[in-house]
Amino acid sequence: MAPAEPNAPPFRPKGKLPHFEDELEGWKGYIEWEKYPEKKKQVEEILKQYDFPDPPEFQLVPLPKTNPILTGERFKQYHYATGLGHLVDTSWQYVLKEKAEDMVHVLQFPYNGEPPGDRLVSTEITRNEDFFVRNHGGVPEIDADKYFLEIDGLVNNPKRLTLADLQNEELFPRETKVVSLQCSGTRRLEQIRQYPGDGDELINAPWGEGAIGTARWTGVSLKKVIKYCGGLKDGAKHIELFGADTYFKKGKVYNYVVSIPWRKVKIHEVLLAWEMNGKPLPKIHGFPLRAVVYGYIGARSCKWLYRIRGITDPSEAPVQRKEYLYYTPQIGKQNALYSNGFSIQDMPVSSAIISPKDMDVITHDGKVKLRGWAFSGGGHWPIRVEVSPDGGAIWYEVPTENMSTKYYYAWRLWEIDLPLDPEGWLEFCVRTWDNAMNTQPTYVRSAWNWDLHVTSSCHRIRVYSVNRSKPLTAARLKALEEHGIPLTPITKPLPIELETDEQYQASMAEQRGRDPLE
Repeated sequence: MAPAEPNAPPFRPKGKLPHFEDELEGWKGYIEWEKYPEKKKQVEEILKQYDFPDPPEFQLVPLPKTNPILTGERFKQYHYATGLGHLVDTSWQYVLKEKAEDMVHVLQFPYNGEPPGDRLVSTEITRNEDFFVRNHGGVPEIDADKYFLEIDGLVNNPKRLTLADLQNEELFPRETKVVSLQCSGTRRLEQIRQYPGDGDELINAPWGEGAIGTARWTGVSLKKVIKYCGGLKDGAKHIELFGADTYFKKGKVYNYVVSIPWRKVKIHEVLLAWEMNGKPLPKIHGFPLRAVVYGYIGARSCKWLYRIRGITDPSEAPVQRKEYLYYTPQIGKQNALYSNGFSIQDMPVSSAIISPKDMDVITHDGKVKLRGWAFSGGGHWPIRVEVSPDGGAIWYEVPTENMSTKYYYAWRLWEIDLPLDPEGWLEFCVRTWDNAMNTQPTYVRSAWNWDLHVTSSCHRIRVYSVNRSKPLTAARLKALEEHGIPLTPITKPLPIELETDEQYQASMAEQRGRDPLE
């Protein structure tokens, strides 16, 4: 495990630690909280005994240059205090086992991680090892042969289905869909750097451009499962999804619970998936069964799914009612309420430049290759990508042949050889148009919100342009090469003279001196 965050005191138990039994045999790490209010109250009383670490400050100061960036000490200590500390180590072991070695560990526990950008846009279908992870608790270990899914609430015939039942094609037609999932925190760093907001390190983790990925998901449409259960009763307009992970929020404990409208299910836009890119779901991605909700915020695609319930209104669970809210720019710490922000569902049109990176020095011959991704949720798809070399005055369209396959529910990768004449510091930016003519806000400030969600503004990077097609620049680069002097870092002063005395005198003569004639 990574070292603790600075100033986080070590955990010291107060007496004998409690022990909460796993709810079911073969479901290690799954503690049922929602059915047992007295057990939730017990945890609440336990947590009151401790002074847990404050959230780390990561917005008003530079981010740590460590990996993991943040370690999640207070969330670890919530688990230690309630006898669930084993989930901290188990979850990290699955990171090491199932994810790429060079993942950017945004938050160590609960685990949040994204892949290096260059590899993210190297294939239109994201490798399982590179797919971002956004977890709210530890990783349960559920045996497939012990697994079952409960469907109850406002359904006509409540049922309990095993994984084998769901995979029985005589009962349910199997389907495979290419779907992108995106965390609402994608590109949050841009908001943090300009206009900080709420500093909860789990809910508002400092994501870069990699909290998005695309996979081929295999499973069964949730609508088919509800139909198998006799359909919904009158008045049922929402479907509640329960995950087996444990989630702590403001001194209380829950299972992870969210909801989606029945209208979304009815048009076959919710899949109960057991395969990811032709393989069983990785444990860290929800094995043995998860929801995949097309075009919605990733938070609704519940992992380790164990219960589905028909309900009349959106879920009252905290992840649905109290989180993933979008506020106006005048809402903040002084006046934010759960009721004065709206719930994020459909993901808006968005895009990112992955290569080059912000603050890169680029040596080129009049053209620069840009690569990135573009996405739009809510049943829309990217139809056009445009990039600008000057902050948004002039735009160049990415040729359609340089964009990846068009899917109803997935991103498109893109690249362009951008004509570039000027030198020095420039601001590149990208915007995407979807098939409904939606595009992106121009600036971060236009879309800033207190919880720092959905950074959908034009993605901007600063680059230093060195144009080798310019004679003076070509001569300087040749001189540096002859002297074995690197161009970067550009801030390091040159140890050689900028020109000879003869060159200077010739230039001054051509300019007729520095001063006016009279």
